Amino acid sequence: MFDERGEIEVETLLKVVLGLVAVLLVLEIVQTVIGGIASLLGPFFIVIQLAIAALIVLWLVDRI
Repeated sequence: MFDERGEIEVETLLKVVLGLVAVLLVLEIVQTVIGGIASLLGPFFIVIQLAIAALIVLWLVDRI
């Protein structure tokens, strides 16, 4: 039998891992910013979220 495992280079694998770490850091920063905005807006934040969701749905069904 032939060994047909993936032949990915170490440098390529390291680039993928580094990219995933960068995405994780960006998501952490976005989460912190959104959390700060949510604490400032208080109960109105849920209304803003629903409005954004409604706009996205309307855009997807071509009603905007």
